[in-house]
Amino acid sequence: MMTDTDDLLYSCEDGIARITLNRPDAANALTPDQRNHLIELFEAASGDLNVRVVVLTANGKHFCTGADLRVSRIPESPRPEGAPERSMGDVGRNIKRGAQRLVSSILDCEKPVICAVNGTAAGIGAHIALACDLIIAADSSRFIEVFVRRGITPDGGGAYLLPRMIGLPKAKELIFLGDDLSATDAERIGLINKVVPAADLASAATEWAARLANGPTKAVSLAKWLLNRSLDSDRKAAFEDEAWAQELASQTEDFKEGVAAFIERREVQFRGW
Repeated sequence: MMTDTDDLLYSCEDGIARITLNRPDAANALTPDQRNHLIELFEAASGDLNVRVVVLTANGKHFCTGADLRVSRIPESPRPEGAPERSMGDVGRNIKRGAQRLVSSILDCEKPVICAVNGTAAGIGAHIALACDLIIAADSSRFIEVFVRRGITPDGGGAYLLPRMIGLPKAKELIFLGDDLSATDAERIGLINKVVPAADLASAATEWAARLANGPTKAVSLAKWLLNRSLDSDRKAAFEDEAWAQELASQTEDFKEGVAAFIERREVQFRGW
């Protein structure tokens, strides 16, 4: 069972795993250690039968304002005499091992992930939210593709996720201009699922989480896999994936329960396997 750290809180009850970013004094800017712990949690959730849904949120008035540049340093190894402090490949390697691994751990998590965005989600913070399966945001929150303000290109999957979620023209607008996007506008363009008053955020996320925690977990997992793969596959490949996913789902205990409940005209009781 995963445990809390000072900057990352974890609990699991009634099938709902809750992960809370807990650096409110630093606007929940993400440190390398915090990032690596998040990756471990999402990877562990896939194989944990106690976990049927994951809820990701944060404490304070910000969700995550990006990587903490004060501590996000590229790991150094001994260098030959006269070598530059940074050589070609260092930055790209750091992105692959860091931000991309984190976003992939959410996309590849076998359990559905709900993001409850409580405030500003900027840079990698925005992309963490967008990698989640369902996104509920407080009406006071905002999303910012902040990279252009720093003179760099988007990382952590932003240029991959955004066009698939809202189309190429709108993705270019957000990335090129770097303007704040309100939660209301994010919902309007289809970037997130729902906007609620800040006071209702936790209960709204819990409501959806409870429904998923009582659902056929393996079937939902396969559906997530199908939907994510569909964005990068042609019709033939998508139909082949669909057939195999249904084959796998039909072997689960929840499928047997679903059929039995239908035949016996009773409430279904899914167990998650």
